[in-house]
Amino acid sequence: MRALTVGDLVTRYSYDHDLLFRVESIKQEQAILHGEDIRLVANSSISDLKTVEKRELERRRQKGKEEEEFSYRLFRQDYQLLKEKRDYESTNGYQYTEFFQLPARVLHLDGDQMYLRKCISLYQRLGLQVHGVHLHEKEMPLKIGELVQKIQPDIIVITGHDAFSKGKGDKNDLRAYRHSKYFVETVREARKVVPHLDQMVIFAGACQSHFESLIRAGANYASSPMRVNIHALDPVYVVARIAYTPFMDKVSVWDALRNTLTGDKGMGGVETRGLLRTGMPYLEDESESQVSSTNATISTTPSTTTNSNSY
Repeated sequence: MRALTVGDLVTRYSYDHDLLFRVESIKQEQAILHGEDIRLVANSSISDLKTVEKRELERRRQKGKEEEEFSYRLFRQDYQLLKEKRDYESTNGYQYTEFFQLPARVLHLDGDQMYLRKCISLYQRLGLQVHGVHLHEKEMPLKIGELVQKIQPDIIVITGHDAFSKGKGDKNDLRAYRHSKYFVETVREARKVVPHLDQMVIFAGACQSHFESLIRAGANYASSPMRVNIHALDPVYVVARIAYTPFMDKVSVWDALRNTLTGDKGMGGVETRGLLRTGMPYLEDESESQVSSTNATISTTPSTTTNSNSY
Protein backbone atom coordinates (compact mmCIF):
# COMPACT_ATOMS: atom_id res chain seq x y z
CA MET A 1 0.00 0.00 0.00
CA ARG A 2 1.45 3.36 -1.04
CA ALA A 3 2.02 6.16 1.45
CA LEU A 4 -0.73 8.72 1.92
CA THR A 5 -0.12 12.04 0.16
CA VAL A 6 -1.75 15.49 0.11
CA GLY A 7 -4.74 15.51 -2.24
CA ASP A 8 -5.66 11.86 -1.72
CA LEU A 9 -9.35 11.07 -1.27
CA VAL A 10 -10.01 9.08 1.90
CA THR A 11 -12.65 7.89 4.37
CA ARG A 12 -12.34 7.21 8.11
CA TYR A 13 -12.58 3.74 9.66
CA SER A 14 -13.76 5.19 12.99
CA TYR A 15 -16.79 6.80 11.32
CA ASP A 16 -17.67 3.75 9.21
CA HIS A 17 -16.51 5.54 6.03
CA ASP A 18 -19.53 7.85 6.09
CA LEU A 19 -17.95 10.91 4.47
CA LEU A 20 -15.48 11.48 1.68
CA PHE A 21 -12.49 13.70 2.53
CA ARG A 22 -9.41 14.93 0.74
CA VAL A 23 -6.11 15.21 2.56
CA GLU A 24 -5.17 18.86 3.00
CA SER A 25 -1.92 18.40 4.93
CA ILE A 26 0.10 15.74 6.77
CA LYS A 27 2.29 16.25 9.82
CA GLN A 28 3.68 13.68 12.26
CA GLU A 29 1.26 10.89 11.34
CA GLN A 30 -1.69 13.28 11.62
CA ALA A 31 -3.72 14.52 8.66
CA ILE A 32 -5.93 17.56 8.21
CA LEU A 33 -8.97 16.60 6.14
CA HIS A 34 -11.40 18.74 4.13
CA GLY A 35 -14.79 17.34 3.19
CA GLU A 36 -15.15 16.69 -0.52
CA ASP A 37 -18.84 17.63 -0.62
CA ILE A 38 -19.47 19.08 2.84
CA ARG A 39 -17.85 22.11 4.48
CA LEU A 40 -16.20 20.18 7.32
CA VAL A 41 -12.54 20.19 8.40
CA ALA A 42 -11.29 17.33 10.57
CA ASN A 43 -8.15 15.95 12.16
CA SER A 44 -7.34 12.27 11.85
CA SER A 45 -4.50 9.84 12.45
CA ILE A 46 -3.18 8.38 9.23
CA SER A 47 -3.87 4.86 10.53
CA ASP A 48 -7.61 5.68 10.63
CA LEU A 49 -7.75 6.59 6.95
CA LYS A 50 -8.58 4.43 3.97
CA THR A 51 -7.79 5.55 0.43
CA VAL A 52 -10.90 5.42 -1.75
CA GLU A 53 -10.66 3.14 -4.76
CA LYS A 54 -11.71 4.31 -8.20
CA ARG A 55 -14.95 2.29 -8.36
CA GLU A 56 -16.05 3.46 -4.90
CA LEU A 57 -15.16 7.05 -5.79
CA GLU A 58 -17.26 6.90 -8.94
CA ARG A 59 -20.20 5.50 -6.97
CA ARG A 60 -20.00 8.25 -4.36
CA ARG A 61 -19.67 10.98 -6.96
CA GLN A 62 -22.61 9.66 -8.97
CA LYS A 63 -24.77 9.64 -5.85
CA GLY A 64 -23.66 13.17 -4.99
CA LYS A 65 -24.38 14.39 -8.50
CA GLU A 66 -27.89 12.92 -8.39
CA GLU A 67 -28.60 14.73 -5.10
CA GLU A 68 -27.31 18.02 -6.51
CA GLU A 69 -29.39 17.65 -9.67
CA PHE A 70 -32.50 16.95 -7.62
CA SER A 71 -31.95 20.12 -5.60
CA TYR A 72 -31.38 22.11 -8.80
CA ARG A 73 -34.61 20.83 -10.36
CA LEU A 74 -36.57 21.83 -7.26
CA PHE A 75 -35.08 25.31 -7.36
CA ARG A 76 -35.84 25.62 -11.07
CA GLN A 77 -39.51 24.77 -10.42
CA ASP A 78 -39.72 27.48 -7.76
CA TYR A 79 -37.92 29.90 -10.07
CA GLN A 80 -40.48 29.34 -12.82
CA LEU A 81 -43.35 30.09 -10.42
CA LEU A 82 -41.61 33.24 -9.22
CA LYS A 83 -40.95 34.32 -12.80
CA GLU A 84 -44.56 33.83 -13.93
CA LYS A 85 -45.86 35.86 -10.99
CA ARG A 86 -43.21 38.56 -11.52
CA ASP A 87 -43.88 38.82 -15.26
CA TYR A 88 -47.63 39.16 -14.72
CA GLU A 89 -47.29 41.87 -12.10
CA SER A 90 -44.52 43.77 -13.87
CA THR A 91 -46.46 43.99 -17.16
CA ASN A 92 -49.80 44.91 -15.57
CA GLY A 93 -51.38 41.64 -16.60
CA TYR A 94 -49.19 41.20 -19.72
CA GLN A 95 -50.21 44.56 -21.22
CA TYR A 96 -46.51 45.35 -21.70
CA THR A 97 -44.23 42.82 -23.32
CA GLU A 98 -40.73 44.04 -22.46
CA PHE A 99 -39.04 45.18 -19.27
CA PHE A 100 -35.61 45.05 -17.69
CA GLN A 101 -34.26 43.79 -14.39
CA LEU A 102 -31.44 44.97 -12.14
CA PRO A 103 -29.60 41.78 -11.16
CA ALA A 104 -28.28 41.31 -7.64
CA ARG A 105 -24.49 41.35 -7.25
CA VAL A 106 -23.04 38.53 -5.13
CA LEU A 107 -19.69 38.62 -3.33
CA HIS A 108 -18.68 35.08 -2.37
CA LEU A 109 -15.78 34.61 0.07
CA ASP A 110 -14.68 31.01 0.40
CA GLY A 111 -11.94 29.39 2.44
CA ASP A 112 -11.78 26.46 0.01
CA GLN A 113 -10.60 27.04 -3.54
CA MET A 114 -12.21 23.89 -4.93
CA TYR A 115 -15.57 24.70 -3.32
CA LEU A 116 -15.39 28.20 -4.70
CA ARG A 117 -15.08 26.80 -8.21
CA LYS A 118 -18.07 24.52 -7.64
CA CYS A 119 -20.15 27.42 -6.33
CA ILE A 120 -19.14 29.69 -9.22
CA SER A 121 -20.30 26.99 -11.62
CA LEU A 122 -23.68 26.82 -9.89
CA TYR A 123 -24.03 30.62 -9.86
CA GLN A 124 -23.44 30.51 -13.62
CA ARG A 125 -26.07 27.84 -14.04
CA LEU A 126 -28.54 29.90 -12.02
CA GLY A 127 -27.78 33.04 -14.02
CA LEU A 128 -26.44 35.12 -11.12
CA GLN A 129 -23.66 37.71 -11.17
CA VAL A 130 -20.89 36.79 -8.74
CA HIS A 131 -17.45 37.95 -7.70
CA GLY A 132 -15.65 35.04 -6.02
CA VAL A 133 -12.67 35.49 -3.70
CA HIS A 134 -10.60 32.69 -2.19
CA LEU A 135 -9.37 33.69 1.27
CA HIS A 136 -8.31 31.74 4.33
CA GLU A 137 -10.95 32.11 7.01
CA LYS A 138 -8.51 34.05 9.25
CA GLU A 139 -8.00 36.65 6.52
CA MET A 140 -11.68 37.34 5.87
CA PRO A 141 -12.25 39.91 8.66
CA LEU A 142 -9.25 41.89 7.44
CA LYS A 143 -10.35 41.99 3.79
CA ILE A 144 -14.14 42.24 3.86
CA GLY A 145 -14.44 46.00 4.43
CA GLU A 146 -12.31 46.85 1.42
CA LEU A 147 -14.13 44.30 -0.75
CA VAL A 148 -17.57 45.65 0.17
CA GLN A 149 -16.47 49.20 -0.63
CA LYS A 150 -14.98 48.13 -3.95
CA ILE A 151 -17.63 45.70 -5.23
CA GLN A 152 -20.73 47.11 -3.48
CA PRO A 153 -22.51 43.73 -3.40
CA ASP A 154 -26.18 43.18 -2.71
CA ILE A 155 -25.42 39.75 -1.22
CA ILE A 156 -22.38 38.40 0.61
CA VAL A 157 -21.57 34.74 1.21
CA ILE A 158 -18.95 34.14 3.91
CA THR A 159 -18.06 30.47 4.08
CA GLY A 160 -15.31 27.88 3.98
CA HIS A 161 -14.64 25.14 6.54
CA ASP A 162 -15.56 24.83 10.19
CA ALA A 163 -15.94 22.22 12.92
CA PHE A 164 -17.08 21.94 16.53
CA SER A 165 -14.69 20.22 18.96
CA LYS A 166 -16.17 18.83 22.19
CA GLY A 167 -12.71 18.76 23.72
CA LYS A 168 -12.43 22.56 23.51
CA GLY A 169 -15.73 23.45 25.18
CA ASP A 170 -19.49 23.13 24.98
CA LYS A 171 -21.68 24.16 22.05
CA ASN A 172 -22.20 27.68 23.41
CA ASP A 173 -18.48 28.40 23.59
CA LEU A 174 -17.26 30.12 20.43
CA ARG A 175 -13.71 29.02 21.24
CA ALA A 176 -14.76 25.40 20.65
CA TYR A 177 -15.18 26.08 16.93
CA ARG A 178 -12.38 26.05 14.39
CA HIS A 179 -13.42 29.06 12.27
CA SER A 180 -16.75 30.40 13.59
CA LYS A 181 -15.10 33.34 15.33
CA TYR A 182 -13.57 34.50 12.04
CA PHE A 183 -16.92 34.24 10.29
CA VAL A 184 -18.51 36.27 13.11
CA GLU A 185 -15.81 38.96 12.89
CA THR A 186 -16.24 39.12 9.12
CA VAL A 187 -20.00 39.64 9.42
CA ARG A 188 -19.45 42.42 11.96
CA GLU A 189 -16.96 44.18 9.72
CA ALA A 190 -19.33 43.96 6.76
CA ARG A 191 -22.17 45.40 8.85
CA LYS A 192 -20.00 48.39 9.74
CA VAL A 193 -20.16 49.31 6.05
CA VAL A 194 -23.82 48.40 5.39
CA PRO A 195 -25.79 47.96 8.64
CA HIS A 196 -29.27 47.29 7.23
CA LEU A 197 -30.23 43.64 6.75
CA ASP A 198 -32.35 44.38 3.66
CA GLN A 199 -29.79 46.58 1.91
CA MET A 200 -27.11 43.90 1.94
CA VAL A 201 -27.98 40.26 2.62
CA ILE A 202 -25.38 38.07 4.33
CA PHE A 203 -25.07 34.29 4.53
CA ALA A 204 -22.31 33.12 6.87
CA GLY A 205 -20.98 29.83 8.19
CA ALA A 206 -19.94 26.32 7.25
CA CYS A 207 -20.24 22.85 8.81
CA GLN A 208 -21.20 22.87 12.51
CA SER A 209 -20.72 26.66 12.79
CA HIS A 210 -22.01 28.67 15.78
CA PHE A 211 -25.35 29.76 14.32
CA GLU A 212 -26.47 32.03 17.16
CA SER A 213 -23.32 34.17 17.13
CA LEU A 214 -23.49 34.62 13.36
CA ILE A 215 -27.11 35.81 13.49
CA ARG A 216 -26.36 38.18 16.38
CA ALA A 217 -23.41 39.59 14.43
CA GLY A 218 -25.74 40.59 11.59
CA ALA A 219 -26.11 37.64 9.20
CA ASN A 220 -29.51 37.16 7.56
CA TYR A 221 -28.86 33.43 7.20
CA ALA A 222 -26.28 31.22 8.82
CA SER A 223 -25.25 27.68 9.69
CA SER A 224 -25.58 25.49 11.68
CA PRO A 225 -28.53 25.51 14.16
CA MET A 226 -28.20 21.80 14.99
CA ARG A 227 -24.40 21.83 14.54
CA VAL A 228 -24.63 19.42 11.59
CA ASN A 229 -22.67 19.39 8.36
CA ILE A 230 -23.85 21.41 5.37
CA HIS A 231 -23.37 20.75 1.68
CA ALA A 232 -20.84 22.88 -0.18
CA LEU A 233 -23.51 24.30 -2.53
CA ASP A 234 -26.22 25.10 0.02
CA PRO A 235 -25.27 28.78 0.50
CA VAL A 236 -25.76 29.38 -3.22
CA TYR A 237 -29.37 28.14 -3.18
CA VAL A 238 -30.20 30.32 -0.18
CA VAL A 239 -28.95 33.54 -1.75
CA ALA A 240 -30.35 32.64 -5.18
CA ARG A 241 -33.86 32.49 -3.74
CA ILE A 242 -33.40 36.00 -2.34
CA ALA A 243 -31.83 37.29 -5.55
CA TYR A 244 -34.81 36.16 -7.65
CA THR A 245 -37.52 37.40 -5.27
CA PRO A 246 -38.93 40.91 -6.02
CA PHE A 247 -37.82 43.51 -3.48
CA MET A 248 -41.43 44.21 -2.44
CA ASP A 249 -41.82 40.59 -1.28
CA LYS A 250 -40.31 38.96 1.78
CA VAL A 251 -38.57 35.60 1.71
CA SER A 252 -39.59 33.31 4.55
CA VAL A 253 -36.87 31.22 6.12
CA TRP A 254 -38.51 28.00 4.90
CA ASP A 255 -38.74 29.30 1.30
CA ALA A 256 -35.03 30.06 1.36
CA LEU A 257 -34.05 26.67 2.75
CA ARG A 258 -36.42 24.16 1.18
CA ASN A 259 -34.37 23.57 -1.99
CA THR A 260 -31.07 23.09 -0.18
CA LEU A 261 -29.53 19.68 0.37
CA THR A 262 -29.21 20.19 4.13
CA GLY A 263 -32.46 21.90 5.17
CA ASP A 264 -33.33 23.61 8.44
CA LYS A 265 -31.09 21.42 10.61
CA GLY A 266 -28.06 22.85 8.91
CA MET A 267 -29.19 26.42 8.21
CA GLY A 268 -31.53 29.08 9.51
CA GLY A 269 -32.10 32.80 9.46
CA VAL A 270 -34.57 35.66 9.57
CA GLU A 271 -37.21 36.93 7.16
CA THR A 272 -35.54 39.01 4.46
CA ARG A 273 -36.78 41.12 1.56
CA GLY A 274 -36.04 40.00 -1.99
CA LEU A 275 -33.55 41.95 -4.07
CA LEU A 276 -34.82 41.76 -7.66
CA ARG A 277 -35.95 45.10 -9.14
CA THR A 278 -37.87 45.37 -12.40
CA GLY A 279 -38.28 48.43 -14.62
CA MET A 280 -39.47 49.53 -18.05
CA PRO A 281 -39.25 50.31 -20.89
CA TYR A 282 -36.53 47.97 -22.04
CA LEU A 283 -34.33 49.70 -24.64
CA GLU A 284 -32.07 47.80 -27.00
CA ASP A 285 -29.12 50.14 -26.40
CA GLU A 286 -29.25 49.84 -22.60
CA SER A 287 -25.87 48.92 -21.07
CA GLU A 288 -25.74 45.15 -20.56
CA SER A 289 -23.63 45.67 -17.46
CA GLN A 290 -26.49 47.48 -15.77
CA VAL A 291 -29.65 45.70 -16.86
CA SER A 292 -30.88 42.40 -18.18
CA SER A 293 -33.99 41.88 -20.27
CA THR A 294 -37.04 39.82 -19.42
CA ASN A 295 -35.68 37.01 -21.60
CA ALA A 296 -32.99 36.11 -19.08
CA THR A 297 -33.69 32.66 -17.59
CA ILE A 298 -31.89 29.98 -15.65
CA SER A 299 -29.72 28.02 -18.05
CA THR A 300 -26.39 26.26 -18.25
CA THR A 301 -24.88 29.14 -20.23
CA PRO A 302 -26.32 32.41 -18.90
CA SER A 303 -25.19 35.66 -20.52
CA THR A 304 -25.46 37.76 -17.36
CA THR A 305 -22.90 36.06 -15.15
CA THR A 306 -19.70 37.77 -14.08
CA ASN A 307 -16.91 35.44 -13.02
CA SER A 308 -14.08 36.35 -10.70
CA ASN A 309 -10.48 35.67 -11.62
CA SER A 310 -9.57 35.68 -7.93
CA TYR A 311 -9.23 31.93 -7.81
